[in-house]
Amino acid sequence: MSALSPEALVALDGIADHQRQRTSRIASVLGNRLGASALDYAVAHHLLEGAEHAARARDADRLAWYRRTTVRDLTHLSAGPHIVLSPRPADLLRSEISETAYYLVGPDTAPAPPEAYRLVRAALASATEHGFGTLLTQHAPVICLLNRRRLDETLHSWALTRLPGTVFTDYTAHPEVLARDLIHEAAHNWLNDALAAHDVRLPADVTFFSPWRGTSRPVYGFLHACWAFSLTVLYARQARYDATGAVVPFLDAHLRQQEDQFASVTDSLAEALSYVPAEIVRDHVSRAVGRILQLA
Repeated sequence: MSALSPEALVALDGIADHQRQRTSRIASVLGNRLGASALDYAVAHHLLEGAEHAARARDADRLAWYRRTTVRDLTHLSAGPHIVLSPRPADLLRSEISETAYYLVGPDTAPAPPEAYRLVRAALASATEHGFGTLLTQHAPVICLLNRRRLDETLHSWALTRLPGTVFTDYTAHPEVLARDLIHEAAHNWLNDALAAHDVRLPADVTFFSPWRGTSRPVYGFLHACWAFSLTVLYARQARYDATGAVVPFLDAHLRQQEDQFASVTDSLAEALSYVPAEIVRDHVSRAVGRILQLA
């Protein structure tokens, strides 16, 4: 395997142990028997968050469901090692500490429609073909499809630190576009796990200009953007050769935009990475961005 292959870029010692330990602690709190897979890790956070909501609402039946449920009880929602969700906008939640919407698996969660599963499978196949299958299995095992859009419409996607392994995203009819956005959000989940696994704490008062936001951002947000967008570029460079129709100019436009953005962060990246004490994490981010700059 090439030292710069996507599989190598996301292979990091410590992450799997971090996920297993975190899952075990949540299972202990809930009193159930969760497994040790990446899907268990993602589902565990849904169960913990859902149990807290149910306890606050004094809903004993719902609390009991969250405390006893395991991944084995959710096979009706799964597509292989992934759970696919397609909630209604009215089902999305917002917390007091964040305006970002999210959704929790619950006893009333219905399976996504067949076309959603077909699109996800095709997107996963494309990502896997180009070296990102492990990233999506380990860091996007729960996929929440939101609003269907056209290629010329803005696509929104996000991940939340308190629901690691879950990705929320708008989508089009094109699997390559969904794969790109799943890779982007899975990359955010990866970096959060990497920082946690290696006990990295970044200063909140040090900022760098982020061309993706057009404003200065703390080290954490700046590095997240560099890492996540570098992986989407690596994917899009390969996927465009297999794509057909309108997706080709769509991916080409993404590549042109990102190459301009990365050209403007070259001088800042080394300084931003100097705040990451874990050499192994620094190396992975540096190698990913370095590959973008080298091949631009």
